[in-house]
Amino acid sequence: MHPRIEDYALIGDEQTAALVGRDGSIDWLCLPRFDSPACFAKLLGTEEHGHWRIAPRGARLCTRRAYRPDTLVLDSDWDTPDGTVRVTDFMPQRDRAPDVVRVIEGLAGRVTVHGELRLRFDYGSIVPWMRRSDGHRVAVAGPDSVWLRSEPPVRTWGKDFATHSEFTVGKGDKVAFVLTWHPSHEPRPALVDPFEALDSSVEDWRAWAARCRYRGPHREVVVRSLITLKALTYAPTGGIVAAPTTSLPESLGGVRNWDYRYSWLRDSTLTLQALLAAGYHEEAEAWRDWLLRAVAGKPADLQIMYGISGERRLPEYELPWLPGFHGSAPVRVGNDAVKQFQLDVYGEVIDSLSVARSAGLPVRPHMWRVQCALLEFLRTAWRQPDAGLWEVRGRRRHFVYSKVMAWVAADRGVRTLEEHPHLDGDLDGWRAMRAEVHRDVCERGYDPDRNTFTQYYGSRALDASLLQIPLVGFLPPDDPRVTGTIDAVRAELSLDGLLLRYDLWHTDVDPLPGGEGAFLACSFWLADALHLTGRTDEARELFERLVGLCNDVGLLAEEYDPVTGRQLGNFPQAFSHLGLVGTALALDGGEKAG
Repeated sequence: MHPRIEDYALIGDEQTAALVGRDGSIDWLCLPRFDSPACFAKLLGTEEHGHWRIAPRGARLCTRRAYRPDTLVLDSDWDTPDGTVRVTDFMPQRDRAPDVVRVIEGLAGRVTVHGELRLRFDYGSIVPWMRRSDGHRVAVAGPDSVWLRSEPPVRTWGKDFATHSEFTVGKGDKVAFVLTWHPSHEPRPALVDPFEALDSSVEDWRAWAARCRYRGPHREVVVRSLITLKALTYAPTGGIVAAPTTSLPESLGGVRNWDYRYSWLRDSTLTLQALLAAGYHEEAEAWRDWLLRAVAGKPADLQIMYGISGERRLPEYELPWLPGFHGSAPVRVGNDAVKQFQLDVYGEVIDSLSVARSAGLPVRPHMWRVQCALLEFLRTAWRQPDAGLWEVRGRRRHFVYSKVMAWVAADRGVRTLEEHPHLDGDLDGWRAMRAEVHRDVCERGYDPDRNTFTQYYGSRALDASLLQIPLVGFLPPDDPRVTGTIDAVRAELSLDGLLLRYDLWHTDVDPLPGGEGAFLACSFWLADALHLTGRTDEARELFERLVGLCNDVGLLAEEYDPVTGRQLGNFPQAFSHLGLVGTALALDGGEKAG
């Protein structure tokens, strides 16, 4: 059986991440960075495309698994007729080289464990040369070199272009495997002690989690979401990837398969608010500084996403040798949506920098100049049609959410000048722009017959992004147009009580074939909007249901299919976990949601 998306758990070292299945197999790992080619790509193909499985001989799935509390250290236990064994998976914080550590421990009886390591560089396309060197198995191909060792040493052998091992552990016995990557032209990096690294990793993660200020009834899932966001952070730059995977489908067997191993500006305000509200000011400052570096340049050249170091060129291409997750092809690397013009990102950036200033993060000398330059560009650009929040690959439209975010940009500029009158800026001009955008949206983006805002000017279609109208302050929560929009979106975009982004079958903005699942971030927005408009009991009920969709180790993908009960889309998804944290803070801590 091919694993489901929700069958995976995440381990990582804040520079890359791996997905570990219930069967003890690491099926996805990109080295040395999130956006590097995968050396284990079974997730999108077969065993021949690379994986690393360690499990009791003859066993299929682990009996139970869990992260050690407040850590990213994963324990998977197998109960067998011969006894019980645990495999502990983690990636220690790296000094120079990335390591994957797998510790096998006997808990009861005597259990024979089998390991199979099948390295395939460049997304499963390259079989490396294998050799032995100083007690290691060494794999080399092109720029990549991977070293495998065990402590204590166990016998390994090659078969069918894979490295196998087999050994028996009794109660209290421990065997550790360490997989280390480094550039093939460099000497082997220093060795890590796997057992010391395990203790240090547990201690470090727990110390980090203890900084969380949230003390509400959902602390466990909130901390798990924050740990996940921390794991998706590229520590050298502060950038946060939307997900560590590419091409996990929005519909099984479909073509809506995208590369999410980049940083989206649409997440910026949510990210800052979640980190700041939870007490993680250092991480918020690192994200804010990444944002400032990434957007530097001409305002007209602002992109919707960047690479984790701020790279701008993310060319999209397909990997025809990978059949895709459950046959969902094509498998894509890169993302052509980077070329789209989206008005909303201007609002997101300006709002994020305003949030950072209000929260007391250290002000950078050029921060206000960046905001002013973006606002001056928006003075005329806001009238243009754009591609919209969801990166649809059809023609440009006058999307209502995009215009609302242009209003947010002007509003935050005005507020900043009102609060900090010593700053230079065109207060009167921005006030006039704010009023003009507001009037335009209310006149052209609102359907008075149905008492709802619409997806784009002149459309009857709806969009879940309209729920942001009260959350960003465009209209007050008690405005009849707000409650009407919430009710309309809830009625027309509901999929068994959860929300679609938009109705694929009743809008002409999206030319791609096939469907998708309920979008989890939008469902959290609905809970936020319900709470903001006084329907807190309904908001709590929806939030509890959404929390219940987390897999057994607390992770969420991008989407969910209520019909099949399956998670869909790239995994784990930062946008979904940001939604969870924001809604929990709003419901339990009185913090602003959205």
